[in-house]
Amino acid sequence: MNYTRRVLERARKEKGIYHITVVKNGISVTESITPANKTNNCYSVAKAFTVTALGMLYDDGLLSPDEKPIDIFRNQLPDRIDPKWEQITLDHVIRHRWGIGCGFLDIDSEDVNAFEKKYGTRNDFLKIVFSTDLPNTSGDEDANGFVYSDAAYYLLSRVVSEKTGKTLFDFMRERLFVPCAFQEFAWSACPMGYSMGATGLYIRTPDMAKLGRIYLNGGVFDGKRYISKEWCDIVFERGYELKETAPGCYAKGGMCGQMLFVDRNRNAVVAWQGFDNDGYSKRMLRFITESY
Repeated sequence: MNYTRRVLERARKEKGIYHITVVKNGISVTESITPANKTNNCYSVAKAFTVTALGMLYDDGLLSPDEKPIDIFRNQLPDRIDPKWEQITLDHVIRHRWGIGCGFLDIDSEDVNAFEKKYGTRNDFLKIVFSTDLPNTSGDEDANGFVYSDAAYYLLSRVVSEKTGKTLFDFMRERLFVPCAFQEFAWSACPMGYSMGATGLYIRTPDMAKLGRIYLNGGVFDGKRYISKEWCDIVFERGYELKETAPGCYAKGGMCGQMLFVDRNRNAVVAWQGFDNDGYSKRMLRFITESY
């Protein structure tokens, strides 16, 4: 059976899926399963877009994963800062190996209006990040381990702004969203106007799939290069948000059942958005990973 047809038939059984896009050998097909808004929050799939922005800066010679956030923001640090920050690199932050855990600067689960009492400021998220003690003694992954954190990607959003003088959203609008003909796009921001980076990116499903096509094609979409093959290889090798789910297969999920899946073996990309209240996203991911 045709790959696209097989995936779409499987998706029709999952009523929580709003829209799904299947790209096979460069041919893109989108189907709406459940009536819903065309443009939705892709939640943590946004992190893969933030990684792409970092890749563009890497290609421009403006950024290295070995840089330290503390050096980038040296003139904006609070009076008191945990000395362990000196051991943390951007690579640690990208891979969630900097010691900061879940539920910190998570706008999808926290009440921003409670930040003043909780963190001492409601508006300055960067100050909140750097005023936080790192709970481990080293930035090394063996010592820190993996602890998922939205705060990591807010910090990376601020890195993009520090390097470019633009918000992450404005930078990506110029470098990706408009050139790739995204239909609609918006990104939630902190009270100071900086993109959240970790979540809050509102896009359509076919446009989400375009990012997967860029990585599938070694940085190229519709004949135009957006990131280097070198950066694509770094992302796959280090698991910069696109995590390997099986040999040659990579995926990034988002809260409530969003998914971007890249299959280098079958030259395919699958993306969907929806509301997952019964585990459909895991079932679909298992199906497209194992199905031949």
